[in-house]
This record gives sequence, C-alpha cells and structure tokens, in this order.
Amino acid sequence: MTSLLVRDVTVGDRPGQAVHVVDGRIAWLGAAADAPSATRTVDGGHALLTPAFVDAHVHATATGLSLTGLALHGADSLRSAVARVAEHATAAPTGTVLGTGWDETAWPERRGLTRHDLDTVVGTRPAYLARVDVHSATVSTALLDRVPGITELPGYSPDGRLRLDAHHAVRRAAYGSVPADQRRAAQRATLTAAASLGIGSVHEMAGPEVSSAEDLAGLLELAAEGPGPRVVGYWGELSERGGLDVVRELRLAGAGGDLFCDGAFGSHTAALSTPYADRPETTGNLRFDTAVLVEHLRACTRAQLQAGFHVIGDAAVDQVLAAVGVVAEELGRDAVRACRHRLEHVEMVSDEAIDRLRRWGMVASVQPAFDAAWGGATGMYAERLGVDRAAGCNPLADLVDAGVAVALGSDAPVTPLDPWGGVHAAVDHTTPGSGMRPFDAFDAATHGGWVAARAEHPDGPLSVGAPADLALWATPGTLSAVLAGRLRPPCRQLIVAGNPIGELT
Repeated sequence: MTSLLVRDVTVGDRPGQAVHVVDGRIAWLGAAADAPSATRTVDGGHALLTPAFVDAHVHATATGLSLTGLALHGADSLRSAVARVAEHATAAPTGTVLGTGWDETAWPERRGLTRHDLDTVVGTRPAYLARVDVHSATVSTALLDRVPGITELPGYSPDGRLRLDAHHAVRRAAYGSVPADQRRAAQRATLTAAASLGIGSVHEMAGPEVSSAEDLAGLLELAAEGPGPRVVGYWGELSERGGLDVVRELRLAGAGGDLFCDGAFGSHTAALSTPYADRPETTGNLRFDTAVLVEHLRACTRAQLQAGFHVIGDAAVDQVLAAVGVVAEELGRDAVRACRHRLEHVEMVSDEAIDRLRRWGMVASVQPAFDAAWGGATGMYAERLGVDRAAGCNPLADLVDAGVAVALGSDAPVTPLDPWGGVHAAVDHTTPGSGMRPFDAFDAATHGGWVAARAEHPDGPLSVGAPADLALWATPGTLSAVLAGRLRPPCRQLIVAGNPIGELT
C-alpha cells in the first residue's frame, strides 16, 4: 500500500485542510490537525488545492510539433508569417516544414498564404501550414507533388490553399512524413506542458484524418511509461470503415471525437442552415449522409460504446441529432443515454437542439477560447455569420442551465493549452448572458472531463474514493478569490493517481 498526505492546503474555500491518498485514490479529507500518517507528505504551505484540470479536446502530436517547431499564432501580417516560415526553414534545413496557426482575417494584405509564398522560402521542400482552425492549409508545390490525384479531390485549389478532402489528403502525407523520434518528442512536449499547467488528463481526439492509429498507440504507450497526465483516447472513424475495431484494439474511451461531420467557420466549411454572410454562395459542407451516421450510432449504441462527432455549424449539429433520434426510437432512449454520446465544439446550436442533448444524455465538449478569439461584434464569427448569428455562438450558459453535461477543452493546437484561460473565457463570454457562472466553468474544466469520458466518481472529484488527480497552486487565496480575480496561478505540484509529477516548485 502506498500513501500520500498533502497537508496545510486550502481546499476550495476552506484553509488548513489535508488530503490523504491511498493507492491512487482519495482516502480521507479534513482538517490538517486530524490527518492520518502517510509514507510520504507534501507540505502545501497554505496553497490552494483543487482537482486537476481535464482538457477534453487535444491533438497531442500536432500540439507538440507547434510547441517545439513552427507556430504562426500571432503573426500580424502575411509578410510576418512568411518571414517566420523562412526563419524556421533556415534553422531546420531538412525534412517537411510543418506549421500551424496562421489567421489572415486581420492581416493588412487581406489574403492568406499561397503555395507561391511558400515556394519562395522553402524551395523544393514539402511544407504544410495549417490555418488556425486546422480545417484548411496552404502547402508547397513539393508537397502537392507527393499526393497522387490531389488535383481531382474536392477542396483543391491551384494556389495551394486546400480544404475538404484535398486538405485531409495532404495532412496525412505531411504528418506521415514525421519520423517516429520527432513524433514521440512532440507528444512528450505536450504532456510536459500539460503537467506544468495543472492538467491531469487530456482527451486525445485521434482519427485517420488527423493522425493515425500508430500515432495514438504511441501516445498511449508514452503516457503509461511513467508519472504524468493521463491520456484518454478517442478514435474518430465510422464503424463501416473499421473504426470500432481500433477502439477495441486500443481499449479507447470512445468511437468518435474528431469524426468530422463538417469543417470550420474560418474555412467556410462548417455546415450552416443558411448561407455565410461573407460568402453567400455557400452554406459549407456536410460530409456524410445521415444514414451513415445512423449506422455508426446504432453500432456504437449496441456495443455500449460512446460515439462522438465534430460539429460546428447548426446544420451539422441538427444532422447528428436527427441520427441520434432514429437510434433512440430503435433501441430506446435509455440505451442512448447510457452511452453518453459526445458532440465536439457545438458552436452553433438552437434551443431545440439543446433540449435534445439534455433528453438523450449527451455531452457538449466545448472550447471557450474560441469565443475569446473570434467572438464579438468585430470578430471572425461576425465576419463569417453576421453580427446577429455570431452573438448566438457558443451559448455556454444555455447548455449548463438546460442540464447538459459540459466539458471544457482547448482543441490544442487550435488554441493553446491554457486551462485557467479557458475557465475565464467561459465566464467572460463576448455575448452578455452567454457566459457560465465561475464555479460552473471550473467544474466543467475539471469534473466535466471525467463526466465526458463516463469515468466520474458519483460524489465528485474531491471525495473519498475518487481518483487522486490534484493540483496545488502557487496562491494562498481561495478558489473563489482566484475565479473572481480572473487569476492564473502557477501550478506548484500536479498529482496524478496519487503520484506527484516532478518536484514541488
């Protein structure tokens, strides 16, 4: 039996507390003066102790490659983005140039990167630069030449700006060229960064269009090697294409995640019920027939597996919910509720859709940083959708008030790993009335991730018997004070399954 005592901490708003952990689970909580003995003691120094964060939507390899390589977030012009690419290509003169994060909506040139921009600085090297939403990318001529039939795929453009199927094809080629040691280093960088931020678990949203089964297996293996954040694995591939086989083989949490039912607003590929404001000739793209989604949901529900879907536009949300309704009629509402099927992003959702999410016991896995980045009257949402529709995006308060299970994530590398930032963005929504109450937001960023993975403890994350995934924060204040002050205290110590990660800082 191994035991750990974390003493002299503030738990929630109660100072002078202690938590006793035995074999990875909380065995006792109470006043520090009454604490039992343990084989190891961590002196909290009156710091705040909370449940560890759970980032409910992450792409670990892509995030690590961004952390260790070429990140274009914050480039304020086409010229500065190209300069960053040139600098990176010079510093790393071999291999595929991989980058992410560029966003042309505020650039003075009013256009995005083209392959001609890349060719001038990378020459004959393959290069893949994902737009910030990761649903389109600009690639170099050399990478196009590596993908047979690319010019015939939907979403291809001769200027190297690719969307839809063409984008998925070049993404597979680009990331498939990453050597195993570089991929593992990237994954390690993500888990290390997560641990430093007090994130005890990440939900890895893998799938054939964003990574590979080998990539996911390697990440799970890395996470199992030593103390560090847990990795909860999902695989987004339809049952008719063998997706459930991967789920069973790797013992994953669910058959979904980034199973792309549509794209993203920034790339005009999110599926809308009415046209885009800035491109009225399109309503985006639904990627599957409803019957295909029904079959996937039917197979998952019969197998008692959790299904999950990437849905951003209202047409995509409604299509998936229509498919859930068919399966609920066939197999019964209780069978559907038991699976706790997930919707990822859910940025554009009606009151009727929210009611169906509640009725069928589904999870809304949301990213508040999207609103912080693109919301408001002058943001990207307003440009793409118009101000009125944009104001209805990410209705977080409505989801919580309706009783829908909500989990917070980053979708890293789309937005950075930043759990406190996500909590504060959920509260400080750009649309008045759409933000979450502070404690609801914190709960969704911690306990919500366990609920989303169907692994929560019935009495909550700080209760006897719950997994001892805890974070100790460098602040003497209470949780109420941190939330009210919109603080981002550094993590002094992360504890996962009762194991302290690294040294106390």
